[in-house]
Amino acid sequence: MKVKITRNAAKQLKTIIDQEEDKDLKLRVYITHAHGDHAHYGLALDKPTEEDEVIETDKEIDVIVKKDEPLLDGIILDYLYLPQEGFVITNPSKGNTGDH
Repeated sequence: MKVKITRNAAKQLKTIIDQEEDKDLKLRVYITHAHGDHAHYGLALDKPTEEDEVIETDKEIDVIVKKDEPLLDGIILDYLYLPQEGFVITNPSKGNTGDH
């Protein structure tokens, strides 16, 4: 499984994670809704379970994803300031560029 976090997203995520008292919590990316060949994603702080895989990223942020979920393999977490500020999760490897 591959997960990429952009520089903008890492900066925002580290601020959130550093404020958390429970240092065992990690970032979870999950599917909120799947249809066709793509999905919509959500973020949460959580602890991994037996059904999860923890992915180490080059931004020193570990990401929890559900094992063997193809729509989570190859996701990119970004943080955009325009047109609306917030996190954006896409999966270009599955054709999901987030523009619908």
